[in-house]
Amino acid sequence: MPVRKPPTERQRRLGAELRKMRERAGLTINAAAAMHHTDRTTVTNTEVGRIGVSADRVRIWAANYCCPERDYADALVAMARERRIAEPGWWDEYRGMVVARLLDLAEMEHHAVALRTVQIVYMPGLLQCEDYARAVIEEAMPPPTPEALERMLSFRMRRSDVLDGPRPPKGTFIVHEAALRMRFGTREVSKAQLAHLLKQSERENVMIRVVPFAAGGFPQAGSSTLYAHGPVPQLDTVQIETAMGAEFLDAENHLANYRAVLDRTEQRALSPARSQDFIREVARQL
Repeated sequence: MPVRKPPTERQRRLGAELRKMRERAGLTINAAAAMHHTDRTTVTNTEVGRIGVSADRVRIWAANYCCPERDYADALVAMARERRIAEPGWWDEYRGMVVARLLDLAEMEHHAVALRTVQIVYMPGLLQCEDYARAVIEEAMPPPTPEALERMLSFRMRRSDVLDGPRPPKGTFIVHEAALRMRFGTREVSKAQLAHLLKQSERENVMIRVVPFAAGGFPQAGSSTLYAHGPVPQLDTVQIETAMGAEFLDAENHLANYRAVLDRTEQRALSPARSQDFIREVARQL
């Protein structure tokens, strides 16, 4: 199969899961290549996402590795099949126009069964109104050109369409009071954003919970976190923001730790109804 450079995060993840499956079976790359009747280069390039892999090959490799988890193997087969039968995602329209990590983020959100996020300073990206998003992007360093700003703004607005899809993910958005009070743009923009947040909270698939200053500290208080639930727990993904941009984590220990972080943070949060009242009060004080 042709080499694809660079692999997307989802392609890399499929290869990484095949590597984990091989390692759990106690097989070296050479042993796996012999079992699959192929060469070690094919195994290596598949495991790092450099080359594509068919659904049939994933099924055969999973059987060769004696994978005991049928749902897990089926989910990997579906990942391999989707790139062959599905139309390109909307985010592919922006390839070469925004950084690759943003494309990976949109693809992750598209395939997620559920989303849980903690936002400390900014409103959740999927719940931002256009004027607020514009004000946030304008603060980027280095400052974007007018053309780049419009591309980034268009991309961010398109991301929110995932909540309106045929099978939209259930979203739990934990928002700190700091994000509610941090102003981006004018006072009118802040008020409009809070009104938009309240409107989004009325969706059946959206739950917003506020962590007030009075709740005190909580784990990972200095950074935002997005946890995307896959079709099976082994395919969950954590996305965090770093000084170098978005980073995706999928190691079992990372997933367990961030689930605990989200659980503990949510314990500090107000109920959805009290959160709505809190947002209204912040808006009234503007």
